[in-house]
Amino acid sequence: MRRNQWLVAPLGAATAAALLSGCGSQDGTSAGDGKGVVMGISDKVKSVDPASGYDPGSWLLFNNVFQSLLSFPKGGTTPEPDAAQSCAFEGSDSKVYKCVLRPDLKFSNGNALTSKDVKFSFERTLKIKDDAGPAGLLSSIGSIDTPDDKTVVFRLKTSDATFPSKIASGAGAIVDSREYPADKLRTDNKAVGSGVYKLDSFSSKAANFSVNESYKGKAKAKNTGVTLKFFEGDQAGLKSTLESGDVDFAFRGLAAKDIAGIASKSGPGKVEVVQGTGAEVTHLIFNVNDPVLGKLPIRKAIAYLVDRDALVKDVYEGTATPLYSIIPAGIGSHNTAFFDRYGGSPQPEKAKAVLKAANVTGKVKLTLYGTPARYGPSTEAQLQVIAKQLNDSQLFEADVKMVDFEQYEKDIEAGKYGAYTIGWVPDYPDADNFTQPFFGPGNVLHNNYDNKEITGTIIPATSTKSDRTAANAEYTRLQDIVADEVPLLPLWQSKQYAVARPNIQGLQWSLDPSTVFRFWEISKG
Repeated sequence: MRRNQWLVAPLGAATAAALLSGCGSQDGTSAGDGKGVVMGISDKVKSVDPASGYDPGSWLLFNNVFQSLLSFPKGGTTPEPDAAQSCAFEGSDSKVYKCVLRPDLKFSNGNALTSKDVKFSFERTLKIKDDAGPAGLLSSIGSIDTPDDKTVVFRLKTSDATFPSKIASGAGAIVDSREYPADKLRTDNKAVGSGVYKLDSFSSKAANFSVNESYKGKAKAKNTGVTLKFFEGDQAGLKSTLESGDVDFAFRGLAAKDIAGIASKSGPGKVEVVQGTGAEVTHLIFNVNDPVLGKLPIRKAIAYLVDRDALVKDVYEGTATPLYSIIPAGIGSHNTAFFDRYGGSPQPEKAKAVLKAANVTGKVKLTLYGTPARYGPSTEAQLQVIAKQLNDSQLFEADVKMVDFEQYEKDIEAGKYGAYTIGWVPDYPDADNFTQPFFGPGNVLHNNYDNKEITGTIIPATSTKSDRTAANAEYTRLQDIVADEVPLLPLWQSKQYAVARPNIQGLQWSLDPSTVFRFWEISKG
């Protein structure tokens, strides 16, 4: 999984066809307004080829250079037509999905975009099956039919009500079949898409984008182009360059203390912080086969003792919010199951009682594992705060150990840790992406937790419901089971931030749970 890289809703068939066919505004114009803007990020863009890139930086590029059949509207989590003029499931089992393309679509090189290119793009990603690519996200595709130049019919192997959200993500990027090899990745750092922007140049230091004059869609560029400067983890350098005015705004990568400091000093003429809702989450994972954490009363005692408010205040300086379920706020079907069961503040007497009832005597010894290489420099501080909270109760003797990421990954898969922290960045803003990967044999958590009701009944039921609100009861039950059995402890949910010079507008439209960064909404006064 991609951005589901460990470190942050479609409608029913009957209503979807009507909504998706009639949705819309005027097609985007062929040239942007205003001025060019300069953006700084600390993420690395690992690929400019959609069959490979599966990281936040690459998907930022894909969302602006390539079109997908569907896309997420600003502020929304329900996909709407993009390269398609209409899409809908046929039948009631969410196994056949049909899209009709907009007329006169073209790539940035002037070539016509037809159903042949759509079929080619999906089949290419699946055929290449790059280890760093999104092929796994498209694994439900059985076959693709193109009865004419404008029609694409996906026949799915299994019911997959989240298929519209998956193809609205970077995994659905459409490439020119005349420009890309069918069985291998493109390696010249060039890209040909039909999105709002075209990629003019790409290097390890910067990427330059100009408005795509061939674009046909709903977006309207509010600038004449974007320069993307890469700082690759250099938080101090990114902050300094922003303050000097060499970049107009920064997204992803500033330290929590820097964001908090800038926010406290904001005012007329100063650099400002723009805040939005994020969907990145961090959990403390418990290996249910571990001699210590395999005991449910011990896991429940920890749930009673962890103070999330103190954690986000002391470690993340308010740049995150407490999380009380596996599905974050802002995503459909979210509830607060852990808050309902274990409260929002430490309850040492309840923790003591649950341990006593299970005949657990003496201080419980355990180690909390983490890795800063993937989850950021605050990872160790976060675990130290949690360990202190447990130890202050006099019920635990917890310590912290940090491990190199490669070893960390191997040890988790081998079941060597009892408790370890993991972060999750969603591929698409649906409850499915925060639940389905976490449960059952071979789950990405590697914590040996397998609840048969979740895997055998609940998740299969949610997969058939193209009206995602109809799955609320199942997702509520799933979240309640997880809170009762505590195979993991949700800790915090990110806020999204961009930090900008005072003459930059429109950033708020890129800071929503869809995690899509929309170059075209940004303007410079």
